[in-house]
Amino acid sequence: MAWMPPAPAAPPAAPALLATFRAVRRQTDALVEGLTPEDCMLQSMADASPVKWHIAHTTWFFETFVLERAPGGWRPVDPAYRRLFNSYYVGVGERHPRPERGLLSRPSFAEVQSYRRTVEQQVAALLEQRALAPDLLALVELGLHHEQQHQELILTDLKHHFSRNPLLPAYRPLGKRPVGDPPGPLRFVGFEGGRTELGHAGPAFAFDNEQPRHTAWLAPFELASRLVCNAEYLAFIEDGGYRRPELWLSDGWDLCSREGWQAPLYWQRDGENEAAGWRHFTLQGEREPAPGEPVCHLSYYEADAYARWAGARLPTEAEWETAAASLGPPGSGTGSGRGCLLEQGLFHPRPANGDPLAQMFGDTWEWTQSAYLPYPGFRAAPGAVGEYNGKFMINQMVLRGGSCATPASHLRASYRNFFPPQARWQFSGLRLARDAG
Repeated sequence: MAWMPPAPAAPPAAPALLATFRAVRRQTDALVEGLTPEDCMLQSMADASPVKWHIAHTTWFFETFVLERAPGGWRPVDPAYRRLFNSYYVGVGERHPRPERGLLSRPSFAEVQSYRRTVEQQVAALLEQRALAPDLLALVELGLHHEQQHQELILTDLKHHFSRNPLLPAYRPLGKRPVGDPPGPLRFVGFEGGRTELGHAGPAFAFDNEQPRHTAWLAPFELASRLVCNAEYLAFIEDGGYRRPELWLSDGWDLCSREGWQAPLYWQRDGENEAAGWRHFTLQGEREPAPGEPVCHLSYYEADAYARWAGARLPTEAEWETAAASLGPPGSGTGSGRGCLLEQGLFHPRPANGDPLAQMFGDTWEWTQSAYLPYPGFRAAPGAVGEYNGKFMINQMVLRGGSCATPASHLRASYRNFFPPQARWQFSGLRLARDAG
């Protein structure tokens, strides 16, 4: 029998999409509120993009994949934008080099905002017609989730941009930082293993890399009841964790030595000698790392080295998803909390320590030991939009769970994030796992 792709979930009707479209755009505007045009031009490294570019690119996505395919035709706002704000869609045409996005002082931020408003009005008018083809509605829905991914990138990238400023400016300063409860003792929760089903089960939206749903087999395993916290990671540092090559993968040790890593990204000694305490940079400005908060901004290599030091390992993504799915959906009161880090004051309190698996959703992204690969039967969509995820299924590792910067609608057991193992600027931490018995 020939392989048949899974039937895509039916997109919401136009009125529902219109309401979501307006809500998502308002949230992006809220993230940018208070920033200056100069703030929005910063590009501190090749992997990060200016806020202005994120605003322009998410607008470009709707213009290119929705308006250009809509009935009646579409005249581009500016033909030059097709190249300037294309990210990696080779099928669409040329792209401005990613490391040089910070050089695009023109168009101005005001012009980018005008571009955004024009496209937004046209998309809204299109959705008000109601009688739209399902494939066009599906592209609008994809565009909304795409913009939410860039909302997260606005925060992660801006944090890195601001960290390079000697003034260490705060994105959202708070008069008094909320203090969370200390974490409960770290314990391991056992799972029997056996047959399990992985991947998105529908009917709500999911990205193509979460599908198709398929069967997998697991050996018995144990998963830590919570994330590794700052105090525990500090013990690793003080035990020479960054000076012990036996704990590190070869590529990781070479990178750690070459870059001079001594602690997670954004951590700095509060003084010249090794006896000095640590401070770290947050979206609220610089402060001491709270002992009970999840450690954050780790590369895969650091997470793996810590796990070895702790006599454990990182979970596979199948183990993580199986455990997360057993808790119920995020927000059900089990294993989900938003923003233990409370980096920006936009999210909900952390879960109670009594949860069997706490902090599974919405604190930090959790590295897994799984390479980012296609699920059995995966097929990319035809055309340029098929470049969305599939082309990156090599040389990257999977992260699960979402962070304090992840939009709430993206918190689900099947969500697969992916980054190269050296990446540190994302809100990435770790949860320990080990073989049962």
